[in-house]
Amino acid sequence: MKRVVVSMMLSTLLLFAACSSKKEEKEEEAVYPVTSPVKMDTVINKEYVAQIQSVKNIEIRAQEKGFLEKIYVDEGQYVHAGQTLFRIMPQLYQAELMKAKAEVEQASIELRNATTLANNNVVSKNEKAMAKAKLDAAQAEMKLAQIHLSFTDIKAPFSGVINRIPLKLGSLVDEGDLLTSLSDNTNVYSYFNVSEPEYLSYQTHINDRGSNQVTLIMANGEALPQKGEIQTIEGEFDNETGNIAFRAKFPNPDRLLRNGETGKVQMTLPLKNALIIPQKATYEIQDQKYVFVIDKNGVAKSKNIKVAYELPDLYVVGAGLSEGDQVLLEGVQKVKDDQKIKTKPQDPKKVLQSLRLKAE
Repeated sequence: MKRVVVSMMLSTLLLFAACSSKKEEKEEEAVYPVTSPVKMDTVINKEYVAQIQSVKNIEIRAQEKGFLEKIYVDEGQYVHAGQTLFRIMPQLYQAELMKAKAEVEQASIELRNATTLANNNVVSKNEKAMAKAKLDAAQAEMKLAQIHLSFTDIKAPFSGVINRIPLKLGSLVDEGDLLTSLSDNTNVYSYFNVSEPEYLSYQTHINDRGSNQVTLIMANGEALPQKGEIQTIEGEFDNETGNIAFRAKFPNPDRLLRNGETGKVQMTLPLKNALIIPQKATYEIQDQKYVFVIDKNGVAKSKNIKVAYELPDLYVVGAGLSEGDQVLLEGVQKVKDDQKIKTKPQDPKKVLQSLRLKAE
């Protein structure tokens, strides 16, 4: 009986060893596809953090001193150009205007009398000229009083949305005090910063970029339905960041966007001689991207790469690879560093084409 048991155990061990041997042979015989990076011209869509500002956004300040007598609008209200917003108590300025009118009337009478006397040679013509100058001065004072009175009614210089009103009825307002601000949100500007290399690519490859149109991704992740257009680029780079500011203008017919919002501008940038590999040829360790480069002896060597841009199923490599490198295409999770493997080269362009077709 013991002999039978021992014999069965030996048979089991031999069978297990045979299976293990066959498994190792299969693993050793595995053939892994490899390919090479492709250098080609392409375009990318890159997002930039953007600050949104109204095309028109101004502060409404008091031009005269007095008590805030009337507030005709509310915060967030849409107002039209010329609409009265506030009134500062006008009695003092009305009195000044009445006084100025009386002085004009007095000067007019004096000029008429001086004219009559000068025509009759009773007084010299200089007396008439002095009376005329006095009338001109009185009329100037009257116009100034009219302007001061007009400043007690604060009107909207253009149509827009009223922002916060910090003062309340009855507040003593001094000249220059902030009453509110006014924003015209019919169109908005979006300011975003672009690095020097991207700026150069944008400016030197005008035909490749297609157009100046850009997309605004709002704070909720949705795209604004209306496309914007890049209008201007600032004149100088920021020495600290190495960036330069772009400005795009977006139509905002529904007034969805408000001054001070944030978002992301999505811009198309041309890339010349970009080095591209499939994303599936990479693996990640602690936020670092790696690939297996196969040397001439078939040994896999892990290599850290820098990804410059991300495309659907593809990476644009910024550093770490060259065009002639053989890169492991599949099996990155199975192969180990310094492992010798059997490889099967794949045409790089056909590999990229298959990925693009899949993405479409």
